[in-house]
Amino acid sequence: MSGATDPGAAAPAPAPDSAAGPGPGRRPGVVLYLEAITVRFDGFKALDALTLYIDAGELRCIIGPNGAGKTTMMDVITGKTRPDSGTAWFGQDIDLLTRTEPQIAQSGIGRKFQKPTVFEHHTVFENLELAMAGDKSVWRSLFHRLTPAQGELIGATLETIGLVQRRGELAGALSHGQKQWLEIGMLLMQEPKLLLIDEPVAGMTPQETERTAELLLSLAGRHSVVVVEHDMDFVRSIARKVTVLHEGRVLAEGDIDTVQADPRVIEVYLGQPADAATRT
Repeated sequence: MSGATDPGAAAPAPAPDSAAGPGPGRRPGVVLYLEAITVRFDGFKALDALTLYIDAGELRCIIGPNGAGKTTMMDVITGKTRPDSGTAWFGQDIDLLTRTEPQIAQSGIGRKFQKPTVFEHHTVFENLELAMAGDKSVWRSLFHRLTPAQGELIGATLETIGLVQRRGELAGALSHGQKQWLEIGMLLMQEPKLLLIDEPVAGMTPQETERTAELLLSLAGRHSVVVVEHDMDFVRSIARKVTVLHEGRVLAEGDIDTVQADPRVIEVYLGQPADAATRT
């Protein structure tokens, strides 16, 4: 009979810790919950019971020394790495630990890596069109015609990333900074709720860095934006709240002035022993 269970069948494998549903403390207004996330690689803890919350519409900067766990954290959020323990929720009802990388992307999480990956032999406009959310079948790609709403979305995205005047040019002809903005635009075409941006200003000119700060600030509110960055001047220009990771845990968290004055942060990240910092 349909739906019957064979009493002799093997019991299903245990589900991840978070499969039972949202735990206590879930609250409206938080878009990302990472709770007690631990990831081990050959005995090394890349993340050590990491707990982090990101609010809807927030722009959060994540800093920390090399090996602090920043990349592993983003890998867990996007499904590339499965933690050994802990829970990870997107919004109130999406258990990230039970979803594949494509499913997580489709649920509204976009990730931009440090090196821009654009289609260099296509125009700026075509890059945005190719990145648009929806059916990606060969048949649809060959014969799809943009709807007015889709055309408006591309136009608005070109305005947001500052490439209206370059829309007909090949992406390969753009400067490094412009390629970074185009890739952010390609993520925006997926209409994500959460953007993960890895070292966006590495290799940029001062003018491109300033424009990138303006771009990311303009996205906050409409999207939640998590920026991993080493350039402290850039972090100061955009940060409302900063999280410092060290050895896979949150070392400090708060506004940029509070974080930069924390003796622990000075010692492990900013390069000055804590006792020396107190003397200056």
